[in-house]
Amino acid sequence: MSTVVKISRHWKLWVATAFAAATITGLSSAPAIAAPETDALYNSAQRAFTDGDDTAGRAELRQLIAADPADAEALSLQAIWSHYANDLPAMVDALVRLNAVDPAMAQGTNNVLGAIGAAVATLPNPLPSIVGPRTGIVVLGYGLLPDGSLRPELVNRLTAAWLQAVASPLSPIVVTGGNPQNGITEAEAMRAWLVGTGLPASRINVESRAGSTVQNALFSTEMLRNLGANSAVVVTSPNHIRRAVADFIVAGTQVVGATTSLEQLVSQLPPPARQAQRGIYLDATRTFQLATAR
Repeated sequence: MSTVVKISRHWKLWVATAFAAATITGLSSAPAIAAPETDALYNSAQRAFTDGDDTAGRAELRQLIAADPADAEALSLQAIWSHYANDLPAMVDALVRLNAVDPAMAQGTNNVLGAIGAAVATLPNPLPSIVGPRTGIVVLGYGLLPDGSLRPELVNRLTAAWLQAVASPLSPIVVTGGNPQNGITEAEAMRAWLVGTGLPASRINVESRAGSTVQNALFSTEMLRNLGANSAVVVTSPNHIRRAVADFIVAGTQVVGATTSLEQLVSQLPPPARQAQRGIYLDATRTFQLATAR
């Protein structure tokens, strides 16, 4: 599965034209105007996005950007949430301004949008991929029962991971998840299950700090790099795979496979409606490490 999503030629031409116009009119060198209320506006916008009111969030970002045209985080958020709202002129305007202020963040924001596109296009797939030693297998955790035992959904994920591990015997495995119950983290419980089914303990790497999908992606990406892996097959449930794929791409992991368990597989095959994509967008901004508050 390719995770490289390119901006269309139309978009590229639009961005180039807008950037040229911005340069001519001086937008690219507009000075930042510090205003005491900008942090409050930023925080209010982020709360609105978290609460599902992206219209209010974008309106507050417009106020912020009017006060401080050089606020890179606000411009990045405006581009991402304008993309969600399918407001392409506002998205392009924010990207043009951001490119003038912080080209690296503009490139990262484009990567976020590409990751979201790749995630939405991802199909849940119960069949394992055939990959080599430079590709890790990353299994995402799920909340344990109070006594530290596995819930059925996590057993289903692990069963899919076991099949993937058998199909790719040279690939390192990362189990990721903290949230301990009865002194046992999700990752430790997952490792025990996989070893109990015959996989060598030496293949399994435990990432036991993550408390969210965002942290799964960030911490596992770091571990994969330390293991010498430059890509990953992500293993989780069908209703979770698209959000996970977006987070891993934004974190810097090339996702070459999305292996899932079987539960609710058929219902998750169609691409999610725009409203159902909100969680993907929200998680992607968190994985990009835009401040949630400041």
